[in-house]
Amino acid sequence: MLIIGIAGGTGCGKTTVVNQILNELPDGEVGVISQDSYYRDTSHLSYEERVKINFDHPRSIDFELLEQHLKDLKSGREIHQPVYSFIKHNRTGDTVLTRPRKVMIVEGILILTHPDLRELFDIKIFVHADSDERLIRRLKRDITERGRDLDEVLTRYQTTLKPMHQQFIEPTKEFADIIIPNNKYNTVAIDIVKTIINQRLL
Repeated sequence: MLIIGIAGGTGCGKTTVVNQILNELPDGEVGVISQDSYYRDTSHLSYEERVKINFDHPRSIDFELLEQHLKDLKSGREIHQPVYSFIKHNRTGDTVLTRPRKVMIVEGILILTHPDLRELFDIKIFVHADSDERLIRRLKRDITERGRDLDEVLTRYQTTLKPMHQQFIEPTKEFADIIIPNNKYNTVAIDIVKTIINQRLL
């Protein structure tokens, strides 16, 4: 099994890169795991307490479970991925049955911050995007998909998103094997990634 880690700041275009890779590979050979599914269970907290959690800090992620799940998949065992609700700021209690694939893509803003998790990645990719561009994408997504209002998103960006990006996410570039500047014309980096994957799948 080939495990690819795709990191980068919020709104940098990780999903676009993942989809570009998926589109070039045979159906059924690639699986995707999102770091967002592994936010820690906060059922013991009230909704008001959950809203105040800093979800851009590595402490918010259940890295132990994510690491164990990757090891299980690598050993040929299926896993039950948690399902997370951004509306409730908590896991839903549901799970998604995920079976081993030839290629597993793990994507998330903080996945390269954890040394043990990094060790499991055969290819580490960092997607880079301009901070203004990332903010605009985050605004659009949080307002349309996650029920946030403009003031809430901007306040969170200024108080947690931006400082956490500078403290934890940006420094993980140094662990990346490939840094992809995210724009729609950047096909060379994607082609390189696809070539590496195809070579490993032979």
